[in-house]
Amino acid sequence: MNFAEIRFWELLFAGLACILVLRMLLAGANALPEWFDKTALLSLGLFLLGCVSWLTLSIFLVVAVGTYVGLWWVLQKDEARRWKYLFVLIPLQFLPLFYYKYANFAVNQVLNLEMGFLRGLVIPVGISFYTFQKVGFAIDTLHFRKPLPRFLEYLNFVAFFPQIVAGPIERRQNLLPQMEAFRFRWLPKSIDEGIGWIVLGLFFKCCLADNLALHFDASSQTNAYRIWLANVVFGLRIYYDFAGYSLVAVGLGRCLGINLTLNFTSPLCATSATEFWHRWHITLSQWFRDYLYIPLGGNRARCWSLLVALVFVVSGIWHGAGWNFVLWGALHGGFLIVNRKLGPLVRLPAFLAWLLTTLATYLAWLCFYELRTAVLFTKLGTLFHPTAYGMSALREAVAYLQSADSLVLVCTLVLAAFVLILEWRSLAAKNEPYALLRRPKILAALVILTVILAPDKHNAFIYFAF
Repeated sequence: MNFAEIRFWELLFAGLACILVLRMLLAGANALPEWFDKTALLSLGLFLLGCVSWLTLSIFLVVAVGTYVGLWWVLQKDEARRWKYLFVLIPLQFLPLFYYKYANFAVNQVLNLEMGFLRGLVIPVGISFYTFQKVGFAIDTLHFRKPLPRFLEYLNFVAFFPQIVAGPIERRQNLLPQMEAFRFRWLPKSIDEGIGWIVLGLFFKCCLADNLALHFDASSQTNAYRIWLANVVFGLRIYYDFAGYSLVAVGLGRCLGINLTLNFTSPLCATSATEFWHRWHITLSQWFRDYLYIPLGGNRARCWSLLVALVFVVSGIWHGAGWNFVLWGALHGGFLIVNRKLGPLVRLPAFLAWLLTTLATYLAWLCFYELRTAVLFTKLGTLFHPTAYGMSALREAVAYLQSADSLVLVCTLVLAAFVLILEWRSLAAKNEPYALLRRPKILAALVILTVILAPDKHNAFIYFAF
């Protein structure tokens, strides 16, 4: 379900056209059943997921049906003992995720058992996202003592196509009631608002992220300036890529009358590590907070800093099976601990606080894209070595930026900087993320820029691999 591909929109509109024709025929015969719209929405979602791959659809259905049946089984038990059975259900929910995503790393890299068949495993698209959503659903159902919903409405909750493969990771109390009341209504105001989010998301992805991806160069290991440039390019790319997907998902949801959680709220404008994680991949941060950090003691625990470190290491592992992701999580955990300990004691000017937060964030991105452990530590060593910032290294970096191949990169970075200024102004003026970017005249300009500047080659959304 790549929103940046024409094929997705062709399949989507074809599916919606079929639904519209069927609704007209059935409504004309005064026989439109109450469950028709929900069944049609589910069929559309499963059809689009199946077009991604049959493996993706099959594993999704295994986890979805297994969660529902398992939760039904748990709810038959004595209320005082249900939590014990949850410790059986949750590992079973995670089993496909562990096999496809982590078995190779755990068996071949950690245990050195050399099982070759694990190296070629293809990770089903979106497995991390929908697994977490289903685990959260099971926990919320028991914790809040909610009844098990009807199977059709549960499937629509876990299979809503805009967010199934890359989030947001929705909670039962937010999305399920909307699925229970779902009807195809085609409200002009909702469609108009949704189109604005879609335009902005596609601009982020096709115009900014894809151009940055084409000119991302991580080859230098000894030039500190070029390593920092690679970090910045990758950091901007992953933001505009993932935020772009999330904004299109929000827009599609609004067009259908469904309010999805805004997963990004201008995180690159954050002035502290704490604020960054309140703005970046919000639903995942909330998931770890509510289902891991707080149950382990949260801020009340004497060793809260160790809990923060643990949660962020687990968050790093969620993103990928590799030591680089473990280090990425550990770094962000360290940033947050330092921020929480020193923040009340040291008051920095807003610009300096933003600059430090930004430098720390882009430093950590190195661990996200450099998968070779030895090369990763070589580059980190370069960044922390004062002699790597000499004049010869600077001249080499400037010459690299002056080359013809880098002209598009420089122009894209300038455009990205202008967009970030508009994001900052949106927060400062209205405290509403992306408010200025969603004005009609700005959206019209973004459409033109996307058509003119989008490269012919589209990259898959980065977070599809997670």
